[in-house]
Amino acid sequence: MTPLFCWMIGGLFAISIYLLLSKQLLRWLFGIVILSSATTLLIFIAGRLNALSPPFIGIGKVASFAHLANPLSQALILTAIVIGFGLLAFSWVLLRKVWSKFNTLDSDQLRLAEPPDRYEDIE
Repeated sequence: MTPLFCWMIGGLFAISIYLLLSKQLLRWLFGIVILSSATTLLIFIAGRLNALSPPFIGIGKVASFAHLANPLSQALILTAIVIGFGLLAFSWVLLRKVWSKFNTLDSDQLRLAEPPDRYEDIE
């Protein structure tokens, strides 16, 4: 089961990198969301998947700690979900603001919105 998840995570990383290389900012936003999801799944897999042993040990029972899931990765996943949602909300508001001001989401056309004389002093 774990190799299947590894291939799926690799595919999600490939899709996200492809979307991040696009000129359209909306595709870039989807790429960030998929990258966040792939990273969350990677942390989840690193915490070991094991369906044979329960996550909790009953009172008076003894179990080996080698077969239990790592709770640290689960806490990191919850944190990553919250941060990813905050990033998505901020990016969505930023894209809406860019769309309302420039009426485009193409990154090449947004570069034309900058005044050309602004960067002549740097050279």
